[in-house]
Amino acid sequence: MKLGIIGAGNMASAIIGGIIKKEILGKNDIICSSPVESERNKAKESFGIAVTADNKEVVEKAEIILFAVKPQVIPAVAAELKDQVDENKLIISIVAGKTIAWFNEAFGKKLKIVRTMPNTPALVGEGMTGVSPSDEVTEEELAEVMKILSSFGEAEVVPEKIMEAVVSVSGSSPAYVFMMIEAMADGAVRLGMPRNKAYKFAAQAVYGSAKMVLETGKHPGELKDMVCSPAGTTIEAVRVLEDKGFRSSLIEAMEACADISRKL
Repeated sequence: MKLGIIGAGNMASAIIGGIIKKEILGKNDIICSSPVESERNKAKESFGIAVTADNKEVVEKAEIILFAVKPQVIPAVAAELKDQVDENKLIISIVAGKTIAWFNEAFGKKLKIVRTMPNTPALVGEGMTGVSPSDEVTEEELAEVMKILSSFGEAEVVPEKIMEAVVSVSGSSPAYVFMMIEAMADGAVRLGMPRNKAYKFAAQAVYGSAKMVLETGKHPGELKDMVCSPAGTTIEAVRVLEDKGFRSSLIEAMEACADISRKL
């Protein structure tokens, strides 16, 4: 089975790196296209895969096609490849906002397509990917896709109707977390901690806290309560966060994120 990737940006690189590291496919089983020469050279030098500037060559040589381009670019790519992509190709899309129905209409046929939404922690092997297959995708084909997507983090099948929630809770959320880490570090610097140490303390606290949620199985509220001693420092910090609308701000941000995703 040969994998063809249209696009060679950061997410494509994360996916290729994970696939090769986990030995899901060999470097000779992957071909990647990009109109940008520097991206092609980087992919070839980093992973030893075949690269090309011709999207049609990718489609001709691969059974699985992964679209890893920007939402603004995919209409032109679909128009270019409409006649090359047939119902026998297994399609994976990481294009934000583009539904299964959109792909079927753009290509003029019902495709075997798996709509996905990964996130940038895939770059360090800790991605989270939402997965929605079309009815044309068989269980065996979905299993093959899940193997690919799990090579750079976690992947879970979800109904397509909640894909905007996936975009807001994991696809875009690393930006929210990075902002929180930066703000926590700024607070630590204000209190006298050197900047380099502040980033490490803040990032490790977020990493460790997330790991506790995933590994203990406890509700986040219960874990929060475990840190909040009566009349202590943490409950006072929590009070201020509640007063400043910490939770509501996140929820509103996620609503806005989902709204933009629907309009892409």
